[in-house]
Amino acid sequence: MTAAVAAFVLLGVIVFAGYWVLRLQSNLKQAPLSAGSATADASSDANDRLQILIMGSDTRDGANKEYGSQADSAGYGNSDVMILMDISADNRQISMTSFPRDLMVPIPACTDPKTKQTYPPQSAGQLNSAMSEAGPGCLLDTINKITGLTVDHFLLADFNAVKELSNTIGGVQVCVNAAVDDPASGLKLNAGTNTVQGEQALAFLRSRHGVGDGSDLSRIKSQQAFLASLARKVKSDGTLTDVPKMLSIADTITRNLTVDSGLANPKSLLTIGSRLKDVDLSKVAFVTVPWEPYVNDPNRVQIKEPDAEGLFQAMREGRDLTAPKGTAPSSPSDSASAAPTETGAAPTSAPPAYNKTIQPVSVANGSGVQGRAQEILGYLKADGFAQLQTFAAAPSATTVVYYSTGFEDVATDIAARFGLPAAQVQPSTAIRGVQFYVGSDFTAGEKYSAPVPENVVAQTAADATCQAAFGH
Repeated sequence: MTAAVAAFVLLGVIVFAGYWVLRLQSNLKQAPLSAGSATADASSDANDRLQILIMGSDTRDGANKEYGSQADSAGYGNSDVMILMDISADNRQISMTSFPRDLMVPIPACTDPKTKQTYPPQSAGQLNSAMSEAGPGCLLDTINKITGLTVDHFLLADFNAVKELSNTIGGVQVCVNAAVDDPASGLKLNAGTNTVQGEQALAFLRSRHGVGDGSDLSRIKSQQAFLASLARKVKSDGTLTDVPKMLSIADTITRNLTVDSGLANPKSLLTIGSRLKDVDLSKVAFVTVPWEPYVNDPNRVQIKEPDAEGLFQAMREGRDLTAPKGTAPSSPSDSASAAPTETGAAPTSAPPAYNKTIQPVSVANGSGVQGRAQEILGYLKADGFAQLQTFAAAPSATTVVYYSTGFEDVATDIAARFGLPAAQVQPSTAIRGVQFYVGSDFTAGEKYSAPVPENVVAQTAADATCQAAFGH
């Protein structure tokens, strides 16, 4: 969690040279950026979009031994906090995207840099376990895999970092709508606004049975509210112009961080820090990856599509998340309108060779834009498809490519050509061949941009929020 503070404070305040730069650099511990399936991209820390994966470890090693048994301190620990910070190229906006720790996702093969043991890929593993196998680089590889991004750096902090930083900064204000007394975490709060630091700050971030509904997803809301409050305090207290305080904070943070080698040098810290000092807090967006209950276990969650792909595509394209617009799914159509009678997972296999000139493809215009079906038809004709027809259809919010049995490869190919995500390629018995049902989310051009889900931004750093106490 304190690693996120490093994004707002540490990197923004290390503008010093000589003794302090050397001291801060010597404080940092290092680990490889990847566990074998990724490398750093060629982006510039100074001028390009920049992503930093922020991780909080639940290891009970060293100063954290009071929070668990000796067995808990073995290995890297699980990642109890996962936030992807994305800084825009013009430094005008930042997104802080939280990933639920119980999210079931594909995990790539990872090699432990210490033991050299290689762990096989998993089609569905719990996200927070990726780090426990092969270190923070394995978690970064996993985030790259599910988002389609190439994350530049990571910051990893432990329990002790939260306590020390909150003490150094003089506490952080948090709000709850009723009194809290959670024996499991030790959190005790009065109704209304409280200033937490040390053990109470850590308890607020760890509590699952004091705030919200007792789930990890409620804890994410607490983390986002805490970081937003911290950012406001740092800016309003004049910390960024108080050199002694900045040095004390930077020293505290770096003593409790592990970073990739690209961040473990004064030049990178100076460069990134200079980018953050003037960011408008209303443009710092806190987001949670869209989720739904996991099909195989109600105690776990999975990525919700197409909402998540809409968010990930927006992130890949560097769109501003502070004003998203949402859409809803649609159904296939005949010359009037028809609903599919079967559903299923989107195809993922590579399409085999086939004769485009004999594939039956229809374009249903549910976009609300006259002539849009003819535009899509023109692109398909240019690609070699010849058996084409177009017609008007009922309005639809989301573009979907439907296919009947035997035409999965054609549908996959057409969707890829227009940039549609796999979740928007679906089987149907209501049609024959392939139907490109154009929705209001694809009204122009030949490359699709997935819509960002409605209300995906939980809050900005400028917003003061009040958490619901457990049971209220």
